[in-house]
Amino acid sequence: MIEIIQQNHPTLRKVAETVTEKDISSAKIKKVIQNMIIALASQDDGVAIAAPQIDAPYRIFVVSHKVFELTKRHKHATGKDMVFINPVITKLSKDKKNLEEGCLSVRYLYGKVSRSHKATVEALDENGLKFTMGASGLLAQIFQHEIDHLDGILFIDKAKNIEEIIPEHIAKAQK
Repeated sequence: MIEIIQQNHPTLRKVAETVTEKDISSAKIKKVIQNMIIALASQDDGVAIAAPQIDAPYRIFVVSHKVFELTKRHKHATGKDMVFINPVITKLSKDKKNLEEGCLSVRYLYGKVSRSHKATVEALDENGLKFTMGASGLLAQIFQHEIDHLDGILFIDKAKNIEEIIPEHIAKAQK
């Protein structure tokens, strides 16, 4: 199993490195992406993961196929996770909402974070092809959360009303 590092790990506080075009096709980056997909799939409540969360200091994040199915974005509801390499937010709406957030690297803490309702991201896919994707709601929130990870920022740095909510099955196992 691939370890998802937790909030006190120093990698989560560093600005991640840009992936060079020649490195995108390297075995090292392909392995990082594969490990991210495996780690994300291992978490029932995971919707996305950034490379630093598996202790890989690269500007990459992966959005779970579940998000596209949940948000009815049929164009991307392919059953495959979507890879974003060197993502940059090119547009954010002025319309912001306080949204509930959690994080696979800040386990069982949740809080409200002010996020733009719409976001546009430009990135490279796993083949090095440039694309632009606009999103609203959950997907826009994910873009902002994951790019924060790539900049060494955790949601708890911005969140209000943080509370710990331990899932029942874990609470029982701890007793």
